[in-house]
Amino acid sequence: VWASEVEPFPIRVTTKRLPSVKHYGDVSVLSGSELEPVDIITFGSPCQDLSVAGKRAGLEGERSGLFHEAVRIVKEMREKTHGEYPRYIVWENVPGAFSSNGGADFHEVLREICSIAEEAVSLPEPETKWNKSGEIVGDGYSVAWRVLDAQYWGVPQRRARIFLVADFGGERAGDILFKSEGLSGYSAEGFEAWKRTARDPESRAGTAGGGVICVN
Repeated sequence: VWASEVEPFPIRVTTKRLPSVKHYGDVSVLSGSELEPVDIITFGSPCQDLSVAGKRAGLEGERSGLFHEAVRIVKEMREKTHGEYPRYIVWENVPGAFSSNGGADFHEVLREICSIAEEAVSLPEPETKWNKSGEIVGDGYSVAWRVLDAQYWGVPQRRARIFLVADFGGERAGDILFKSEGLSGYSAEGFEAWKRTARDPESRAGTAGGGVICVN
């Protein structure tokens, strides 16, 4: 429906592939209360400050800090629509986000996203490090994350990325990421790779970074 982008080449690609999309430019000057309401908002804050190949400035770095702008827009839209839109968000980033600032940045990502539905949420920190998959089930909302590798979805390269889904209207986030049978692009290899990192989630219930975190 609409996009926020400032780089000319991605804008040209989107304009060619999806000519109906409206382009609104700089995310920092947009207001979620003024944008057309949508069911899903997907964003991937620039990864340079989180990547192990970068300087690791973290979530407060000049580029990766745009994450907070996206969360602000989501909150503004939900306030304007009385919590109806967006129902879902999808965030994508490099696996380096798990270790950036000793794991504190990914904890902040989870806390900020959960705060969209529950302002005073408090989340436990991981005992050692973040696992490659996990789920948070709150009061009427859910958040799940999982590392996926593009090589299992028809892309001729290894390109692992964190995908995080939030469902602000229920507990579908885990279904979307973990119940892949019947989905377009389902990959048995990709699903098996997830099962190796997330086997028996019940045994880790209540721990950050793996299994289910129940937020009351």
